Amino acid sequence: MTYAELPSGVVVAVGSPTDDATFTLTEEESDDRRVITVRSVSDALDEVRERCAHWPHAAAICDDVLRAVDPAAPAFAGVVTESLAYSTLQAGPEFARWLEERGPSELPEIPDPVVAERIDDTLHVRFNRVQRHNAFSTDARGALLEALEVARLDPSVTAVVLSGNGRSFCSGGDLAEFGTFADPASAHIARTRYSPALVLAELTDRLGKRCRARVHGHVLGSGLEMAAFCGHVESSRDAVFGLPELGLGLIPGAGGTVSVTRRIGRWRTAYLVLSGQTFDAPTALRWGLIDEIRD
Repeated sequence: MTYAELPSGVVVAVGSPTDDATFTLTEEESDDRRVITVRSVSDALDEVRERCAHWPHAAAICDDVLRAVDPAAPAFAGVVTESLAYSTLQAGPEFARWLEERGPSELPEIPDPVVAERIDDTLHVRFNRVQRHNAFSTDARGALLEALEVARLDPSVTAVVLSGNGRSFCSGGDLAEFGTFADPASAHIARTRYSPALVLAELTDRLGKRCRARVHGHVLGSGLEMAAFCGHVESSRDAVFGLPELGLGLIPGAGGTVSVTRRIGRWRTAYLVLSGQTFDAPTALRWGLIDEIRD
């Protein structure tokens, strides 16, 4: 076994897996959650090295958070740890650089960003910003929380199904809205006191597999993070999964360091964030990120 130390202190093992490394790369098939199988270890190392060098603060903090979060503990503690780190990066130079490169943006007003319908004892909740692949926004968060509150407070709701209208389940945070927070401290309070992730975790604790996500199309960033909190995730075969936040100078901020880590381990979660790679439904099923592929 060999080690490669990348910028920001990220340590990648090559060959045999180890708990100590951020993750392990190999060209051999493996079911070990510490291992990522790639076509070329050399090429994969070069790609991750380049990204860590370009986003060193975000890469280091990602590694720190994933090592600090206990996925077996209640979700709240992990979400708080993640959010504090996210707020730190929001105030940092890498996110500021991304905002400058993005330039001015305008968030479109889209009515009914989330729609909900109760059928018998099942609450169906659907993302509904179809023009933007259901990109997640502040108004969508408020509407989602309002919908989920019905299931949280009403014991006669015995199943919840979270899905998305249009071409995608949810493509992650709406980039047009990034940078509009008043200050990092207020953003932290909003993320942790008004958190769909924590409500989904609570519903899954109560309902188990009857709290379900049905995903398709783009399942990225916060979309993936929220779906992973559900007790059962079924996916269309065309779905594409990923955690692209490092490319903004950030880390997952919708609970993903808890929910995704619970499903696939911190090592593969670290690879998803640090590499920026997307992957398909069969890989997600093999890793345990989803529970079923529907044809």
